Amino acid sequence: MASEFRKKIFWRAVVAEFLAMSLFIFISIGSALGFNFPVVANKTSTRSQDNVKVSLAFGLSIATMAQSVGHISGAHLNPAVTLGLLLSCQISIFKALMYILAQCLGAVVATAILSGVTSSLPGNLLGLNALSEGINAGQGLGIEIIATFQLVLCVLATTDRRRNDVSGSAPLAIGLSVALGHLLAIDYTGCGINPARSFGSALIANNFENHWIFWVGPIIGGASAALIYDFILAPRTSDLTDRMKVWTSGQVEEYDLEGDDMNSRVEMKPK
Repeated sequence: MASEFRKKIFWRAVVAEFLAMSLFIFISIGSALGFNFPVVANKTSTRSQDNVKVSLAFGLSIATMAQSVGHISGAHLNPAVTLGLLLSCQISIFKALMYILAQCLGAVVATAILSGVTSSLPGNLLGLNALSEGINAGQGLGIEIIATFQLVLCVLATTDRRRNDVSGSAPLAIGLSVALGHLLAIDYTGCGINPARSFGSALIANNFENHWIFWVGPIIGGASAALIYDFILAPRTSDLTDRMKVWTSGQVEEYDLEGDDMNSRVEMKPK
């Protein structure tokens, strides 16, 4: 931990997570709130939210931010992704905690700014995640687990450095996975799959009803994806003891994400 704490490259990565998360939240939730504004030509009409538009906004914004800061921080932009990479022994515990803190802070700042931009909207809940009518807590939890599972599995598989068969854009693949999760979950829970994103809206809207679902679900989904991928689908040949050293030092040959070589730190780009 001490070696990471003293490195400028580490703090640049934390700042990158904060800035990218702020932009991601502002753009994606902003797109979800936009349908509430009256149509200029006919202010008496009402419009329904376009789930495809919102899903693409979330997915494309993640892909854009991953492409922009992936070489700096890995562009986790989601505590569930960070947890998955931690359990996969790719980052240190200290780095994971700092990333999650930066992600939550970025989400809160972006949602607060968005609150000011959309202050004229009546009953504005700022994209608050909530269970739809007819969906109970257990069902909502299941949706969040499955949607997050497929996202973290995609991140781990797409950025696996052992693969040489991945072509195209890894950030785009991950962005499409985010969009896919939203296409599934919006109608059930509003689609959390990102505890920091859910926390920002809940804090600024001061509404924490059923908020635990949007932490527990993604945590279970992300952890399950990491364990299944690393120990069942694609077991790693490296010694488990050596891999776990990353949790304290962040410095293992296969997972050296803190080296001075920029290419050694790209987590969103397949090797």
